[in-house]
Amino acid sequence: MFTGLVEEVGKLKYIKSQGEALLLTISASKILQDVQVGDSIAVNGVCLTVTSYDSVSFIADVMPETFRRTTLQHLKPGDSINVERAMSASSRFGGHIVQGHVDGVGKVVSRVIDANAVVFTIRPSDPDVFRYIIPKGSITIDGISLTVVEADGDIFSVSIIPHTLAETALNDRKAGAEVNLECDVIGKYVDHLLHYNKPAKKEKGSSITESYLAEHGFI
Repeated sequence: MFTGLVEEVGKLKYIKSQGEALLLTISASKILQDVQVGDSIAVNGVCLTVTSYDSVSFIADVMPETFRRTTLQHLKPGDSINVERAMSASSRFGGHIVQGHVDGVGKVVSRVIDANAVVFTIRPSDPDVFRYIIPKGSITIDGISLTVVEADGDIFSVSIIPHTLAETALNDRKAGAEVNLECDVIGKYVDHLLHYNKPAKKEKGSSITESYLAEHGFI
């Protein structure tokens, strides 16, 4: 589990592709201080597993399902990447519950300066994702925990403070760029429970017959 508080911006050092399978080598520093093989690291909001590492980088596999559902398929060497280690039990919970399970991809429609902030307007590519996006609710964009400002029609907006722009790769996302979206997990579970159709119970046929009644003295 993650919090959506990006720890540092890494760089894609190398990418090896075989069809829809990828092997990413990402350079970083802070998150490598206590990394171990098998650790989970959020890469632009996608939970990946460390398969090997050295003092300056780590390697992670991307399977076809992740390739098809996220923006990782568009990565190029040199790209800036938001990275966050999995939350420890002793950490402060500064963001919101983030699983690193991307619900869909969104496209940046516009970015507009609003005093000291920058307002990003985003359109999800999958309309079904919009059911979980509500004003003042939580959403994760490329691994960053943010608050929805407005949600109208098929677009929503978030307001980004200078610190977030300076400390994440979001400042590289211009109009037309694609970003990974993960909606609030609590909303998804509530929606599923409310709309889950339990299979109807099969009515068992009666085992009482006329011969059974006669045999036991009822007729």
